[in-house]
Amino acid sequence: MTLSASHPLMDGRTADSPLITAYRGGTPSRRPVWFMRQAGRSLPEYRKLREGTAMLDSCLDPAMASEITLQPVRRHDVDAGIFFSDIVIPLKLAGVDVDIVPGVGPVLGSPVRTAADVAALPVLTDAALEPIREAVRLTVAELGKTPLIGFAGAPFTLAAYMVEGKPSRDHLGPRTMMHADPDAWQALTSWAADASGMFLRAQLEAGASAGQLFDSWAGSLGLDDYIRHVAPASARALGHVRDLQAPLVHFGTGTSELLVAMRDVGVDVVGVDYRLPLDEANRRLGGSTPLQGNIDPALLNAPWPVLEAHVRDVLAAGAGAPGHVVNLGHGVPPDTDPDVLTRVVKLIHSVEP
Repeated sequence: MTLSASHPLMDGRTADSPLITAYRGGTPSRRPVWFMRQAGRSLPEYRKLREGTAMLDSCLDPAMASEITLQPVRRHDVDAGIFFSDIVIPLKLAGVDVDIVPGVGPVLGSPVRTAADVAALPVLTDAALEPIREAVRLTVAELGKTPLIGFAGAPFTLAAYMVEGKPSRDHLGPRTMMHADPDAWQALTSWAADASGMFLRAQLEAGASAGQLFDSWAGSLGLDDYIRHVAPASARALGHVRDLQAPLVHFGTGTSELLVAMRDVGVDVVGVDYRLPLDEANRRLGGSTPLQGNIDPALLNAPWPVLEAHVRDVLAAGAGAPGHVVNLGHGVPPDTDPDVLTRVVKLIHSVEP
C-alpha cells in the first residue's frame, strides 16, 4: 500500500520541502524548523477561538482543529504544521471514558489495571476516525507546499495514563504492571498500539506528509524495561503506517539513554530533548540518523542575546547529523511570547543549511 497519487507527498507539493528533505537526510533549501506545541496555548488567536470549547471537543471539530493547526504556520513561517489533537483522542473515539481536566491533564473514568479491564476495552473502528480525516483534509488544502506532520502518542505513554487513570510523576503503576502481570501489560500496550497506529494512519492517508510518535513518559524507564516491555508495542504502532513510506519521527523526554532503542523500533528520525547535545546524540546513533531538536524551552524567556547564542549552538551541534530539523527539546511553554518564536524562526532561516 502506498499513498494516493493526489497526496501532497506524491503530487509534488511537499516531497522537496525543507522539512521532508531534512527528514530524508538531504540538504534542504533552508534550515527547517517547527515547534512542538506551536499550535495552541501560547497564541492569543488560539485562546480566543477556544473560548467556551472543551479541549477534546475542539480536537473533534474538524474546522476548529484545522484552524488551530494553521495559526502558527501563518504567524511564525515555520516549515511544518503539527496536527492539533491530543494523544487520548483515539481512546475517546473508541468509547473510553476520558477527559482533559484543565490544570490536571487526561483523566479516565476508571483506570485499566487488570486483564479483565483490558479485555473490556472497546475497539477503535476505522469509521470513528472520520473527524480526524476531515480535519487533515481541510488543513492540507490550506497548507499548500508546507507539510503537515501527523502525530500519535506512543503505547507506553497512553498505557501509563490508562493504568494510573490520570497524570503521574513516576509512573509506578505501569512500571509495576509490566512485571507483576506481563500478559495484561502486553495486551494493554497492544490495544494502545493499535489505537495509536490507526489514528496516525488516518492522518497520513488523509494528507499528512510525516508522522511523529510521542513517548512523553518513556524517560521513566530503564533501557532493559524499555526494550523488553515497551519497544515491541511501539514497533506495532508504527507497523500500521510503515508501508505508506512517509518519514517517521520518534520523540520522548528524558530518553537520552534510550535513543538507539527508540530508533530501532522503526523510525527515520529521532527527536532529542533539551538534556543531550545534538552532537552527542548523533554520536550515540552512529552518525546515520537525521535528528530533530533541541532548543531548551526555558531559554525562550531569556534575554535575546542569550537565546540567540543558544540557538546558534544548537545549529552547530546538529550540523554533523545526516539531517537536522530544528525544534524545541520539549513543547512551547504556555507563557511564551509568540514574537520570540517568530524571531527564532527568522534567525534559523538566516543561517545557511
